[in-house]
Amino acid sequence: MRAHARSALTRFSLPSSRCTRCYSTRQALIEQNAKINAFVHISPESAASASKAGALQGLKVAVKDNIATKDSPTTCSSAILKDFVSPFDATVVKQLRRDGADIVGKTNCDEFGMGSLNVYSVHGPTLNPFPYTSGASTGAGGVEERSAGGSSGGSAAAVAMGLCDAALGTDTGGSIRLPASYCGVVGFKPSYGLVSRWGVVSYADSLDCVGVLGADVPVVSRVFDRISAFDTKDPTSAEPELREAASTHARRRLESLALDSGRGKLDGLRIGIPQEFFPSELSPAVLDLFRGVLQSLQARGATLVPVSLPSSSYALSAYYVLASAEASSNMARYDGIQYGKRIPTNSLADLRNVASVYAQGRSAGFGPEVQRRILLGTYALTSDAFDNYFLQAQRVRQLVKDDFDAVFSIPNVRTALEESVEGSEGDSGKVDVLLHPSAIGSAPPLSPDSSKSPLDSYVQDLLTVPASLAGVPALSVPCPTTSTLLTREAGEQGYDGWPVGVSVIGQWGSDELVLAVGQAVAEGRRT
Repeated sequence: MRAHARSALTRFSLPSSRCTRCYSTRQALIEQNAKINAFVHISPESAASASKAGALQGLKVAVKDNIATKDSPTTCSSAILKDFVSPFDATVVKQLRRDGADIVGKTNCDEFGMGSLNVYSVHGPTLNPFPYTSGASTGAGGVEERSAGGSSGGSAAAVAMGLCDAALGTDTGGSIRLPASYCGVVGFKPSYGLVSRWGVVSYADSLDCVGVLGADVPVVSRVFDRISAFDTKDPTSAEPELREAASTHARRRLESLALDSGRGKLDGLRIGIPQEFFPSELSPAVLDLFRGVLQSLQARGATLVPVSLPSSSYALSAYYVLASAEASSNMARYDGIQYGKRIPTNSLADLRNVASVYAQGRSAGFGPEVQRRILLGTYALTSDAFDNYFLQAQRVRQLVKDDFDAVFSIPNVRTALEESVEGSEGDSGKVDVLLHPSAIGSAPPLSPDSSKSPLDSYVQDLLTVPASLAGVPALSVPCPTTSTLLTREAGEQGYDGWPVGVSVIGQWGSDELVLAVGQAVAEGRRT
């Protein structure tokens, strides 16, 4: 699988330009980080010298603050885990160290991964680094402060600023792809179960995925290639036989396509355009840029196929019911006694009441967004609401999965019988991948709008949650904007020049194909 993935990406090679800006010393990294607050902890210089020889030797990798590391704090950007240091490394961190990567530090995130703008952090918000990396004038008002996206905003900003070559993030409903879109980097959410979650602090177990952010697709693929492995410690880790079966189908399709990157040809590639992924909230400027990407792909031989995923319209509502319900269960462990910060009390009456002890610790330790989702999730699991909310959301989730299976030419090896899938592969009415805008707009400003409810930020996940509910791989790449005509047309629709992402979605286990197509999309920058 790994050799073939490297071969597929070789056909779509792009030079890495951004990651060569990585700062050679920790002190330089600290100085640059002060501008954007991407890191919450930076490893000492001695950590770099201790790196082993391996496939990732010389690669500087940042790790999101909700992934356990034994030599640095893992706070999940929450006051309730202040100064907590894990006694062990997460499996993905062990794999990085084993392969010689230099773990440069831990990155800022929304508290416990709950958020879309990276503003719910005890360490403060992460600023989008685009004003620093684009060379744009800051003007008399100073640097324009916009969101880096969430919840993996620190990881995306660190890569975009050139503070590291790649970064690990977690994606529950778009927490890698959304920041990647806002910061102008590549963000990859693998198929659920391909990368171990052991050592990742749980938010929503059935949705959480460890993924990779990087300056370009080859860097992301290089890291993913090393961390994608079966792990006996993770009960949700996909079995080797399942991985091989899915890889075989993806490999066959890649070989049959024989895509010719040298001539820019994409003959035989069938790209689905899901009609439900263009809601009224989508910015007209983003839509114009996306049309330009489609025109470029079509001119290079790709076939565009309109498809429908009817249940995706209900995905956002189902996601917030399921994710909040799982979050309320996972957050219950932070009681201030076994786990989490203990808030001392002088009241003897409070000490006699266990619920009061819990309430004081959680009220002081959890931020507003975590508290909000605990309340939403707890209600969804009550006897009065369970059937109408939680079970209905589970049914919608299954419908979303069925919709994806119905449009992909590659079968879903997790659910289909071997006898029934052989004839479905290569169906002329189906598609290889789906393509859609990664976000409804460019990065929103950090300045609070008093007229908006905190729940309004949930709409940012509108285009990313369907892939999360289905557990399929999804990759966000920066939207090519070098064409003068394309940029002018988008400008007429209000395009502000900030990064915009395009997402590629594939069948479960077809991660190699998704990365290869993502690289082909990225090549549009040169055409």
